[in-house]
Amino acid sequence: MASSHLPATTGSIALALEARNPSEAISILYLVLENPSSSSEALRIKEQAITNLTELLKQESRAEDLRSLLTQLRPFFSVIPKAKTAKIVRGIIDAVAKIPGTSDLQISLCKEMVLWTRVEKRTFLRQRVEARLAALLMETKEFSEALTLLSGLIKEVRRLDDKLLLVDIELLESKLHFSLRNLPKAKASLTAARTAANAIYVPPAQQGTIDLQSGIIHGEEKDYKTGYSYFFEAFEAFNALEDPRAVYSLKYMLLCKIMVNQADDVAGIISSKAGLQYLGPDLDAMKAVADAHSKRSLKLFETALQNYKTQLEEDPIVHRHLSSLYDTLMEQNLCRLIEPFSRVEIAHVAELIELPVDHVERKLSQMILDKKFAGTLDQGAGCLVIFEDPKTDAIYPATLDTIANIGKVVDSLFVRSKKIMA
Repeated sequence: MASSHLPATTGSIALALEARNPSEAISILYLVLENPSSSSEALRIKEQAITNLTELLKQESRAEDLRSLLTQLRPFFSVIPKAKTAKIVRGIIDAVAKIPGTSDLQISLCKEMVLWTRVEKRTFLRQRVEARLAALLMETKEFSEALTLLSGLIKEVRRLDDKLLLVDIELLESKLHFSLRNLPKAKASLTAARTAANAIYVPPAQQGTIDLQSGIIHGEEKDYKTGYSYFFEAFEAFNALEDPRAVYSLKYMLLCKIMVNQADDVAGIISSKAGLQYLGPDLDAMKAVADAHSKRSLKLFETALQNYKTQLEEDPIVHRHLSSLYDTLMEQNLCRLIEPFSRVEIAHVAELIELPVDHVERKLSQMILDKKFAGTLDQGAGCLVIFEDPKTDAIYPATLDTIANIGKVVDSLFVRSKKIMA
């Protein structure tokens, strides 16, 4: 090993596999890549060395070394086909992505590769790296930069008619608009993605992603039954592929059941053959919420939110729907509790509902302003005064109808008189 390189042969690859530790194997593979030979056999061996080296650096969490490897391989890329270059580049970027805490490094790496691909005029690879860059920018909440990048990329890909990449980009744009709370544009992008997907064969994982996004958007529109159907389709696709996103699809399926007041079905879905494979904190969290909803218990609901904070509050989709469910549940409970009273202490209502007084007082004032019931808060005495529902007198709308009809008669007579006078 005194020389600056090793021969690009299967023997060198075997030597790396037999190394005593990963560091030694990495050193051997680097020496293989230093070999100047460009014969077809040597290139094949180097490709194998790159694959093995990428895997070892990923296992050792050496993200910076993976980044420098991409730079080091640029001369090698000029002597191999563009398709193989694209495969290697995307493989190395994927390896960096699997190392935790490398978001910033991935963004800078993608930006470097975009610049290089522009100089080398490698359009196919550049478009895919730009799509990856947009996804990373969205994850780091750099929404405006991601949107600008995607807008230009979509126009370019549409012109080239690359349907598979167009599906990816349109789907990414839909997620981006959804994150920005722009639901009409999110739906439009999703429709465009589905239209492009219908024209070609789409891999099951990609079809599952489209169904998952469709379910999320239908859920946002409160169409939980349709949302459930899409989540079920996504779950079947991900479950067959053993994709980790299957558990999220199942979680959102359970959420839809809770939101349409079918919380009793949750336990059955979890105990089914498919559900038992994914038992864990995510499903436990949804089961706790379903139990609280079935018992109409706000205390159990709050306990579930505290015990499963990561699964419920840190998931923006679940959190948004559960906030709405919590408010509805609280309003129903408060209306039921105050119904027998004409005047009641707020502290007593808070004791009955087992929630803090200030929390209950704030909710009651909101319900009065929203006209959920007629009443007022006597804060000096700490009481809620409930009024009887004012009965609307039928004479007023009837009088308005009569006046409107008289107006029509007068207008008709006026038209007829003008004709007579003429």
